[in-house]
Amino acid sequence: MQPKLIIDKFEAVIFDMDGVLIDSEPIWKVAMEQAFHSVGCKLTREDFQKTVGLRIDEVISYWYKIAPWEIETEKEVEQLIIQKMVALLSESAKPLIGVVETLKYLKEKGIKIGLATSSYRILVDTIINTCSLKDYFDVLHTAEEEEYGKPHPAVYLSAAKMLEVNPLQCLVIEDSINGVISGKAARMEVVCIPEKTHHPNPKLSLADYTFETMEQMLEEVKLTNQ
Repeated sequence: MQPKLIIDKFEAVIFDMDGVLIDSEPIWKVAMEQAFHSVGCKLTREDFQKTVGLRIDEVISYWYKIAPWEIETEKEVEQLIIQKMVALLSESAKPLIGVVETLKYLKEKGIKIGLATSSYRILVDTIINTCSLKDYFDVLHTAEEEEYGKPHPAVYLSAAKMLEVNPLQCLVIEDSINGVISGKAARMEVVCIPEKTHHPNPKLSLADYTFETMEQMLEEVKLTNQ
């Protein structure tokens, strides 16, 4: 039985984006499948499960080594995926259940709110603006600005520094094993709300807390912190 989540002991909560704020994993898989097929690489959405949580340039490098394509460079394929993602997200991005309510609750409690994601800044801006979430966040940070993406802890450590909060006083909310490892390596406590295609992965038990949805997490937080 996991411990109760006492939110008041944290100075900041740092959210992952894909699979946490919005259900973007299926959108990523559509964009990548379309882009890879357009360069003659017949990868499927099932294949992309192996690279969930990695930075997009790392995803492309991984697949190029396994199923190399001709003519287009890795950078050109990356840009093609990003263009498709911007178009798809602008049309369909919406917050997952419990996200807005959780952000409002944290804001009311005076807890700092950060974002630390492996996605690129253009996608962060697209999602945050499309979902009208910008006013909730004190810091938006991406692994695009780091030498290493998740599972390296750099993106979370940098977000904590930008928030001016000790990493030990931060709570991370993640959905993937790479993200959970990243948060734990940064010495932060981690909530895992598994994206449904990740569950059940026994490695996700590395997280300090696990919930089915953010709505469920918020209900426990409110009960525990009354």
